Parts: sequence; structure tokens; C-alpha cells
Amino acid sequence: MHFHGYLWAGDKAVFDKEGARRPESPAFALSETPPMQTAHWLLKPARIVRGTWADPHEASTWLGERLTAALGGRFPDTETAVAERLAGGGDVSYGHYLARPSFLSIAVVTCTPNSACPDLGCPITSR
Repeated sequence: MHFHGYLWAGDKAVFDKEGARRPESPAFALSETPPMQTAHWLLKPARIVRGTWADPHEASTWLGERLTAALGGRFPDTETAVAERLAGGGDVSYGHYLARPSFLSIAVVTCTPNSACPDLGCPITSR
């Protein structure tokens, strides 16, 4: 088991176009917009992966650093909760408004296997 980090920032109006955020859409694989289901990040191209870790604590630190950079402050309780969730095979996804209409989406997804979608392959090693 390992973990991939994803980050997207953009116009909330683009984020709200749910059709392109579903795997059955032709635009899905071409778009860096977050998928509707967190596990479906694994269906996106490898170039979108922002980091890969074997240790859930390293992945949670990355997520905490991104939140700190975007929102200010530290999030130690969040990092602990994220590490626990990842260690249990879960995914973590956060979304926050920046200066409107900008929106930030940060996710760490458990890979091989993903508990929500165990049949999904690794975007880095399976392509």
C-alpha cells in the first residue's frame, strides 16, 4: 500500500461542472479537475500526481504543509487524523475557498489497493 497526493486550484465554476468530473466523461482523463469520488484520482494521468509516499505520516505531512501554505496556521490535529485514516486504507480530501471564485482541492489517495475501489490500478506503475 502507498499513497498519492493531488492538488488542484481553480475557478469554482469549473469545479462545479460535475460532468467532466465523472470517469465516463470523455473530458475526465484530460482534465486536472478533481473527480467526484476521491478514489477516482487514480484514473487520472500520472502527471497529475503531486507526490507518492509509502508512509501515511509522510503523506499527511505533505497535506498539512499544503493546507498551511494555502490557508495559514498549522494543522497538527488534522495531520494526525489524516495519517490514521490513511493507515486504515481510507482516502482524504479537503476543499476550501481561497479568494472567490478560486477553490482549492487537496487529496491523498490510498493506492494498491484502494478500499473504496480495489480494482483501480496505480496511475504510476500500471501505465
